[in-house]
Amino acid sequence: MRREPEALRQALTQLADQSLLRRRVIDGASAELAARGHALRNGRDVINFCGNDYLGLSRHPQVAAAMAQAASSLGAGAGASHLVSGHGPQHEALERELADFTGREAALLFSTGYMANLGALSALAAHGETIAQDKLNHASLIDAAQLSGARLRRYTHLDMESASQVAQSAEHLAVIATDGVFSMDGDIAPLPQLATLAQQSHSWLIVDDAHGLGVLGATGRGCCEQFGLSPELVPVLVGTLGKAFGSFGAFVAGSAELIDYLLQRARTAIYTTALPQAVAAASRAALRVAQRESWRREKLHELTMRFRERAALRGLQLGGSNTPIQPVIIGDPARTLRISDALLAAGFWVSAIRPPTVPQDTARLRVTLSASHEIGEVDALVDALTMTLATC
Repeated sequence: MRREPEALRQALTQLADQSLLRRRVIDGASAELAARGHALRNGRDVINFCGNDYLGLSRHPQVAAAMAQAASSLGAGAGASHLVSGHGPQHEALERELADFTGREAALLFSTGYMANLGALSALAAHGETIAQDKLNHASLIDAAQLSGARLRRYTHLDMESASQVAQSAEHLAVIATDGVFSMDGDIAPLPQLATLAQQSHSWLIVDDAHGLGVLGATGRGCCEQFGLSPELVPVLVGTLGKAFGSFGAFVAGSAELIDYLLQRARTAIYTTALPQAVAAASRAALRVAQRESWRREKLHELTMRFRERAALRGLQLGGSNTPIQPVIIGDPARTLRISDALLAAGFWVSAIRPPTVPQDTARLRVTLSASHEIGEVDALVDALTMTLATC
């Protein structure tokens, strides 16, 4: 039944009363400001501590130039889906380079990480089968399981005993799916144990490493490299290009047979317009820069450790994350908004993350670090956090 306007107004009023109403924010930062990890909010220069541009590549001149040059020669749009006439040489080259980067035989591009997860899960699980997932997985993995028609069983966050119980009791377990790095907590899935469980249960293991690729591992190849896991142990790897690589789009990497199968069955790859080739060209440039300029990853790790050390000295309570995602749990949504606003007034943009993005009573400030930041800025953020937590 269609909701009448009055019902919509009441629903919006209720969300506002609960401090859960969401608003979009216009970031008008110039390329120069953004390259330093800054942004414009209400005309003021503030330091952006809530983006996912971990390596500072979204405004890198070589990445921007690659996009501009490709757009000038190849156009602003692909004009069709990959299976009609939209698949071009830049797409093909990017898929080969992503496969090589991740140590897989092949890769398949998707428009977004959301679509990559929808496509992969719906192709690899069906009615009558079961998908097991971590309770704190990204919404795209949860939605993908629900839309696949398979049964969704969720295990306690990072709890292998719970995961094993779900796997053992599941009827026709087809897939175990998990974030690599959890986007709101910054902690890392127990991938070696999950890989063993997937092998024992003869199921696919799908790892969404959106926040790990480019950041973790000795050469930035993500959670699989950090744990030393082979492609055989993690047969389905999902990655995004809009975070550490500063561009846009996503991909699934795996065996040649898997990718060919997804090309036939992943509806979110088949029935949608291809990414512009200019975007693929920018992603290729970002991939080269990320591998060549390893100092970006090293600096990011140093800044993360600096933030945690300074926060500990000031008595701030942080979780166990050693990734650039550093949540400060507040609990109450209204207080979380007040603290976020106070930080913004002090020159620091730190988003208030509230339910349903995170579980009830876990509203938080989600601090994210970037190689574009400087040590002094991180120290200043800790000082501002200490003050606002004490006064708000």
